[in-house]
Amino acid sequence: MIVDSYAIDKVLRRFSEAAGGCRIAILTNERKVALMSGETARRAPMMSLQELYRVYTTIAAKPGEPVPLAAFKLSKEETERLFSVFDEDYHISRFFHFSEAGDEKYLVDGESVTHVAIDAEISSIL
Repeated sequence: MIVDSYAIDKVLRRFSEAAGGCRIAILTNERKVALMSGETARRAPMMSLQELYRVYTTIAAKPGEPVPLAAFKLSKEETERLFSVFDEDYHISRFFHFSEAGDEKYLVDGESVTHVAIDAEISSIL
């Protein structure tokens, strides 16, 4: 099969501009790299859910126990962004339980919180 990669790139560029920087990848013999928009890059977590849960289980006495968000040793901005991204995803957020107990306050998805408890059942989606 002969592929005109210039024509494909020309078509993809139109889709890319219309979608705000997103590219649709077409399978050819070449591997196309999808570009990430600025908004997607800002919303991407800097730590995977699996890594976050691993850190949580080293801090918490047992799964489901609340721990201070400050114990994750991230900057305030990183902590707020990381937990907000996971809290916005319904399939993930149902395992997260935020509370306010008087320590350093963080804004997670618009709510003022200080602690998080993560259900052990989250391992079913890891």
